Amino acid sequence: MSPTSTNSPASPSPRGSSTMDGPIGTAPAPHMTAEKPKSEAGIKLLELLRSAQENDASDVHLVTGHVPMMRVHQVMAPMDYPVLTADLVRSMVEHMASKEAFAKFDQVKDSDFSYAAPGLARYRVNAHMQRSCSAIAMRSIKTKVPPLAALNLPEVIARLTYLPRGLVLVTGDTGSGKSTTLAAMIQAMNERYRKHIITLEDPVEYAFTSNRCLIEQRELGADMPSFASGLKHALRQDPDIVLVGEMRDLETTALAISAAETGHLVLSTLHTVNASQTVERIIDMYPAGQQNQIRSMLANTLQAVISQTLFSRIDKPGMVPAVEVLLCTPAVRNLIRENRSFEIPNVIETNRALGMCSLDTAIAELYFNGMVSREDAIAQAAYPDKLERMLVA
Repeated sequence: MSPTSTNSPASPSPRGSSTMDGPIGTAPAPHMTAEKPKSEAGIKLLELLRSAQENDASDVHLVTGHVPMMRVHQVMAPMDYPVLTADLVRSMVEHMASKEAFAKFDQVKDSDFSYAAPGLARYRVNAHMQRSCSAIAMRSIKTKVPPLAALNLPEVIARLTYLPRGLVLVTGDTGSGKSTTLAAMIQAMNERYRKHIITLEDPVEYAFTSNRCLIEQRELGADMPSFASGLKHALRQDPDIVLVGEMRDLETTALAISAAETGHLVLSTLHTVNASQTVERIIDMYPAGQQNQIRSMLANTLQAVISQTLFSRIDKPGMVPAVEVLLCTPAVRNLIRENRSFEIPNVIETNRALGMCSLDTAIAELYFNGMVSREDAIAQAAYPDKLERMLVA
């Protein structure tokens, strides 16, 4: 048969045909505990989670000997429920966890896993022991990835989703919205490109559906033994974009930088509060003898650092982020190479036209727009005295 024959079953669809325009397919649900038969503990758990959802709670805490607590817009509040017994909390852990996760909880007294509450939401769960009794911390995970435009983020962050390669870091304290920002960036690329995206998470949070991109989501423990192992093998799986849940050790950090250096776009997080601290944290992970080399590698690969701090809104219920943005211009790359990261705040301040923004400038903008209180603004500022003068002016 001629290579140009039109009736060959192996002939690929022409570019732009209908088979290329629709979604690639619906990804199976990420690894999580399968729904179990209803039990007393399961029924009571659903009651609590339903009440928490009605109050727009981000977190639920179930601790033996205490009434259930929920976090609503960063404030802890008691729930209208009796004091929890040790047997009930342990039964709730058993109801939510897989056999493997529950065995780990019994063995090492800590276990992380995902749980899908039927008809409600998905949760990131940590079961642990305190004062020899069971306790549970649950973080609600929204089922739908929000668009970037709905997150009150600087416009420059949307531009970062057009990068072909390099390292982009989203940093901030626990609960500052890092996962949501990264998920929105991944979804923006999923709707625009035809690429292969691999995420390495602990645990899988937002569940993506492959649209124009093929998206694979791997969960620590269920699908890979460590971030470093998952990342090392992901580079042999033909990815274009890799999301690493957290650069928590030297091996993972080194692999992420190497992946960015070899032409991949790598997205990851760190628990740092600003851009200069992020650069210093990465360098300090390495032995002294390797730090000059890593400065050069980081200077070549780092594209941007997004540092988020969440505030409770005063104009309406909800949260709003103050975002510091560092873009790696030639001047920034030189500062990293020459071990002058302490000068990065000055570069941010003098390059606002490019989209850079310091934390305190972002906080001041929220204050002047009537979104946050003066007390919260000053309390979370990088330079409180300077910001206080700025707010007076």
